Amino acid sequence: MTAAGAYGLLGLAILAEITATIALKAAEGMTRIGPMVIVAIGYALSFWLLSVSLQRFPISLVYSVWAGFGMAGAAIGGWWLFGEALAPSALLGIAVIALGVFILASAMEPSAA
Repeated sequence: MTAAGAYGLLGLAILAEITATIALKAAEGMTRIGPMVIVAIGYALSFWLLSVSLQRFPISLVYSVWAGFGMAGAAIGGWWLFGEALAPSALLGIAVIALGVFILASAMEPSAA
């Protein structure tokens, strides 16, 4: 698999994780079946795509990108969809995480596949 393909799969893993996390909030304590189905499918898809990405990249890169951008996406999704507060300090934190992930990614070379 090419590096571009692996990054694409990692991006899809992040989107699936964000979708599942937002659906978890919408499930209202696991009382709504529709969102819970999205949660189960989203997390399963996310972990599968994450495992495929690990065939190409080191775990330190894959997990930090997935967790960092997943957290940022969930925070932004909570603000956008549920009206949750997103203070300027939270936005700064998201920017710092993105910068940290960028620095980590630029310092690593993909493992041979």
